[in-house]
Amino acid sequence: MTAAIEIAGWSGAAILLAAYALVSLRRLTGDGAAFQIMNIVGAAGIAVNSGSNRAWASAALNLVWIAIGIVALVRRWQQALAP
Repeated sequence: MTAAIEIAGWSGAAILLAAYALVSLRRLTGDGAAFQIMNIVGAAGIAVNSGSNRAWASAALNLVWIAIGIVALVRRWQQALAP
């Protein structure tokens, strides 16, 4: 289980860095679905790792990060469905 938690944390960090790099290099847009999904998945990996290591500030930060990403995706999909 410890290895899986470590992998989740490192993978999450890599995904967040990739998302940031892709937006910075203009390969993704900051309000696009792919960027938001990468942020949600990356933050989830770090949140799992942080919670397991009792790094509560980091875990809480990443839970808020996830919530922001979900809200952004929901708003995006609502706008796409609006007449």
